[in-house]
Amino acid sequence: MTLDNSDQAEFWTTSAGQKWVEQQEMLDAFMQPVLDGVLDRAALRPGQRVLDIGCGTGASTLQAADHVGGDGFVFGADISPTMLAHAKTRAATVRNIAFQIADASEYAFDTATYDHLISRFGVMFFADPVAAFQNLIIGWKQVAHVTFASWGQIQKNPWFTIAAQAAKEELGAPPAVDPDAPGPFAFRDVARVTDILKDAGFCDLSADVVAIDLTPPGTLQEVTRMATSVGPAARTVEYFQGTPEDAAAIAARVEREFAAFQTDQGVRVPSEINFFQARHP
Repeated sequence: MTLDNSDQAEFWTTSAGQKWVEQQEMLDAFMQPVLDGVLDRAALRPGQRVLDIGCGTGASTLQAADHVGGDGFVFGADISPTMLAHAKTRAATVRNIAFQIADASEYAFDTATYDHLISRFGVMFFADPVAAFQNLIIGWKQVAHVTFASWGQIQKNPWFTIAAQAAKEELGAPPAVDPDAPGPFAFRDVARVTDILKDAGFCDLSADVVAIDLTPPGTLQEVTRMATSVGPAARTVEYFQGTPEDAAAIAARVEREFAAFQTDQGVRVPSEINFFQARHP
């Protein structure tokens, strides 16, 4: 593993980034309960200036901008030009937002002007998380706050495990990866993340591990299509150079398992989410 974020930049700029752009509306709705959790805990106020790390296609930046109002400002940063281009299009008429292609471990953020750093699933991909967080707080103003969300324990997140198992049963297992390496579950361990934040210079740390039902819109078939076009199933198909028939067989397996999540309100997928808060200095 390299200690820069070039691999992540390539991944989120090419096929993964394009898939997220194509499915932006469904993915935003799917993860809205997580973003609600971040914004509720951040308690942003009118007039504040906010740094949104890993803003992706812009949902978190746009909603934070609503919270801080016209006298506030939100700066959305992401490593993917593909996703940021879409975010800029969505926010074209919003005056209190700016976006920047930026590697959080290197970019010279004007942090002295910000009150709060937020992130919805944007910080688990740092190659060197301590260095990245240290870079983010260089020159930070007198008191500033950080609120972010990460995925919790792998086995508590069937959105990933069901798709991964279905792909494995159809095609085999791709090479194992270190779960602590940059990726969705790198921040699953609360104690490890707390140590990272302490080493980076944060204080007043808190972690809230919450069971949340995720809210993908659409029919069971549409939700299954989304679940197998991004994430572990898609990566397994790509690794084994699977055929459309392989992908369809995986989707059929996932749909059978996801049927257990069908409710009167639509498909509701259980998850475990870690919410972290900290202060600097």
